[in-house]
Amino acid sequence: MEVKKAIEKAKTNDQIAFNFLLDTFWNSVYGFQLKRTENENDAEDITIQTFSKAFDKIETYDDKYEFKTWLITISKNIHIDLIRKRKSSIPHTSNSDKDDSFHTIIDESPSPEDKLITEQNLAKLLRDIKKLKPHYQEVIHLRYFQEFSYKEISEQLDEPMNNVKVKLLRAKKLLAEIIKKK
Repeated sequence: MEVKKAIEKAKTNDQIAFNFLLDTFWNSVYGFQLKRTENENDAEDITIQTFSKAFDKIETYDDKYEFKTWLITISKNIHIDLIRKRKSSIPHTSNSDKDDSFHTIIDESPSPEDKLITEQNLAKLLRDIKKLKPHYQEVIHLRYFQEFSYKEISEQLDEPMNNVKVKLLRAKKLLAEIIKKK
């Protein structure tokens, strides 16, 4: 399958086309992010977010541009957003004229109310996850509750790593739809 045909089929929600595009461009986007982040986990997470966003917005793709360039641009923007989010959560340091330095230390430990809310949200999330098909439940459980790497999930399920990535991508999208419906 050639890329242009795959894009057209992907616009009609063809899963085989999505898989082809993921397989074709995964290494390019992942390699780009690995150079930028110098962190395999961040690069992998950003790459997955890139494909998720690209597949959600595939109908907006303009074929005047290379598909790979479009993906890299999405990837770059996701990385920039991640950096901004991290910078905004770093405590500030200030030096006065008297060379007295102080650090603003934020107590980020959860209050009893926060813990209760977290437990309630987790219970709701688990109920929503149970609405997914069993193979989607399993991949979400392995990734987010047992914190398996993609490679470990691939070995556990005896499936190729790209299938695991696509399955996780779909599971997250379906879960998001279930949560939005409420």
